[in-house]
Amino acid sequence: MDLKHPAVPYVLPMAVFMLFLALGDFLKLGPHEYPFRVVVLAAVIWFFSRPVLDLRMPHWIGSVLLGLATFVVWVAPDVLFPGYRSHWLFENFLTGKVASSVAEPLRSDSMVLISRAIRASLIVPIVEELFFRGWLMRWLIKTDFVSVKLGTYAPEAFWITAVMFSVEHGPYWEVGLLTGIAWNWWMVKTKSLGDCILVHAVTNAVLSAYTVFGGHWQYW
Repeated sequence: MDLKHPAVPYVLPMAVFMLFLALGDFLKLGPHEYPFRVVVLAAVIWFFSRPVLDLRMPHWIGSVLLGLATFVVWVAPDVLFPGYRSHWLFENFLTGKVASSVAEPLRSDSMVLISRAIRASLIVPIVEELFFRGWLMRWLIKTDFVSVKLGTYAPEAFWITAVMFSVEHGPYWEVGLLTGIAWNWWMVKTKSLGDCILVHAVTNAVLSAYTVFGGHWQYW
C-alpha cells in the first residue's frame, strides 16, 4: 500500500475497523479487547487521518438535532413493533442475526462500557464519515476524488453510498439506509465533514446511553 496515496487518510481507518470486525473472536483479549481497539483506531486516525480531519462544525445546532432525530429513527421500529426485527427481511443468511457482541459477563465491566462508548461515540463517527462521506461519495463521482468538493451531489454516488452504508449495518439495514440518505443529504447541504461527524457522534452517544441504561444490548 502506498501510504502517501490521497485516499489513505480516508480509507485506512475503515480498513482497520473492518479488520477488527472480521477477526471477531480470534482476538480473544477479553475485556482488554475494547480499550485495545480504541487505542489502535485512535492511533491510526492521529497518524494518518489528521491532515484531512476538519472538525469545524458551523451548523452544529442542526447537526445535534439531526443526530437526535436519527436515534429516534433507529430505535422506533423495535419500540413500536415488538418482534419486528426478527422478520426474515432483517434476520437472514445475508444480513445475519440481531445479537450483541458484548458478552453478558462484560456488561457490568466499567472498562468495557467506557471503551465501547468511546469507540461508538468518538472513534466510529470519524472512521465512517471519513470513509463514506469524505471519500466514497466523492470517489464514485471521480477517481481523482480530491478534485471533487465535499458535499458535491451526483445521484449515483449519493444512492450507492447510502446503500453501502446500509449494508454495513446488517439486520438494521433499513434504518441504516434511512440514516445513510439523511446523512448524505446533510453532507450535500452543509459541505462540512465536521458537521457529519457531529451528527453521527450524537446518534451513537444517545444510542450508547439507551443501550447501557435501558439494557438494549442488541444495539451493541
